[in-house]
Amino acid sequence: MTRLFGTDGVRGMANRDLTAELALDLSVAAAHVLGEVGAFEGHRPKAVVGRDPRASGEFLEGAVVAGLASAGVDVFRLGVLPTPAVAYLTEFLGADLGVVLSASHNPAPDNGVKFLARGGLKLDDALEDAIEARMNEQWSRPVGAAVGRVADYPEGGERYIEHLLDTLPNRLDGLKVVVDEANGAAFRVSPEALRRAGAEVIATHVEPDGLNINADCGSTHLAKLKSAVLEHGAHAGIAHDGDADRCLAVDAAGEEVDGDQILAVLALSLRDLDKLAGDTVVGTVMANFGFKQAMQREGLNFVETAVGDRYVLEAMRAGGYVLGGEQSGHVILTEHATTGDGTLTALHLLARMAATGRSLADLAAVMHKLPQVMINVKDVDKSRAATSGELAQAVTEAEAELGETGRVLLRPSGTEPLVRVMVEAEDAEQARRLAQHLADVVKTALG
Repeated sequence: MTRLFGTDGVRGMANRDLTAELALDLSVAAAHVLGEVGAFEGHRPKAVVGRDPRASGEFLEGAVVAGLASAGVDVFRLGVLPTPAVAYLTEFLGADLGVVLSASHNPAPDNGVKFLARGGLKLDDALEDAIEARMNEQWSRPVGAAVGRVADYPEGGERYIEHLLDTLPNRLDGLKVVVDEANGAAFRVSPEALRRAGAEVIATHVEPDGLNINADCGSTHLAKLKSAVLEHGAHAGIAHDGDADRCLAVDAAGEEVDGDQILAVLALSLRDLDKLAGDTVVGTVMANFGFKQAMQREGLNFVETAVGDRYVLEAMRAGGYVLGGEQSGHVILTEHATTGDGTLTALHLLARMAATGRSLADLAAVMHKLPQVMINVKDVDKSRAATSGELAQAVTEAEAELGETGRVLLRPSGTEPLVRVMVEAEDAEQARRLAQHLADVVKTALG
């Protein structure tokens, strides 16, 4: 059977895959599992629930709140707030459980349910499996004073903004910034935090109607942000996704600054502040080869993980590191957050600009981004990718041609019947040629 939980909670098309009944059952099961592992021991259990602005979030929020309260958990409704704000408030309010209703960068018809443990950390796989196993079981329902109570917590956004501002090493005075909020969860808090930090802010896509989240805007569609930066003569542009756990940027010339480049800028910033634990940055196998070269040149260490911010965070916690992230813009600063936080990332990126007086393009030039070509080869037997001799030979030949000037990565998708082929090289045409050749071999060998 397919596992219900994916790498980032339970997701699907709302009201078809992810129904009110499923959301309610998940919440009841989560309450039972956490209760049995001792998370509620000695006190009345408490949860916080936040969501992004999707129309389906309204009824899914009702289902989650009903499930938790019926299982005896007191619930604070946070309303529309980014995923990292819910994580922060889970810890700030001493909640035993946090719940986020969001499908991140996906289109409006999708939604998701993500659970956070005490402290604002993602649940581990074992707890998620236990929740799935307990769904739809018979249970003894609390009555009277034992049922959970429900209250709103409207000051959550203000508490989160105050927290963000408290993390800054310096103000952002003198910077003009365009922010694209993707008509998503951070449409209020992110521009407000930037303004209070001293920046002049032009906020775009801050009119969510429940259906326009991520629609031709935000971190997955940067064209409008690039144009707005040029139109307003801004020093930088910032783009978030629907739940604002990621951040991409645009420099004053309208050129994209991706997650690898942001990570490189923040690594040097933290090093100069003597706050980069172990002189180490954590990233994934998808990090651009130019990023690794830059870290080596700057005398910093790079710890590589599987793709996924949860694996980045696991490595950071295991090694005591404070900075990690992905090319997609998930950046984790564990001194201040338990998850990727797009607004926090933007604030610290801009703080580096303000502190040094350097442009974003100049700061990002610490790394030379190698041309990277990715091809998704669909409808193949991805389970044979690691054992195919024909494929191994083709990869060996491509790596020999690249030498020290690039790299090859073949990665079976974790969720789809496809294999991802990625080639990086100093020469873009060479990267395209080798990637297409390898994609053809994958199709032949595994098709």
